[in-house]
Amino acid sequence: MVMNKEKAWVWFKGNLGDGYWMGGFIATSSPEGGIFIEKQDFVNCRVPEWRVSLSEPIDKKAGPEIPEGAIWKHT
Repeated sequence: MVMNKEKAWVWFKGNLGDGYWMGGFIATSSPEGGIFIEKQDFVNCRVPEWRVSLSEPIDKKAGPEIPEGAIWKHT
C-alpha cells in the first residue's frame, strides 16, 4: 500500500479479545515498511498495513484479517 497523507482508521486490540477501529489518524507509507500513523493525542508510530483502513469500517468492532504470526507495531 503506497500512499501520500490520507485519513485513516486504525485497529486496536483491547483486553480479552475486544478490539475496535478508531478514526482520525493521518497515514502515510513508510520507507521502512508498514504505515506511519499520526494523531494529535497519540504517539506517532509505524504499524503493519493490516492494521490500517482508508475507509470507515461498517462494523467498528469487526477486526481485519490478521495474518498468522502478525506483529502489532514496528520498532
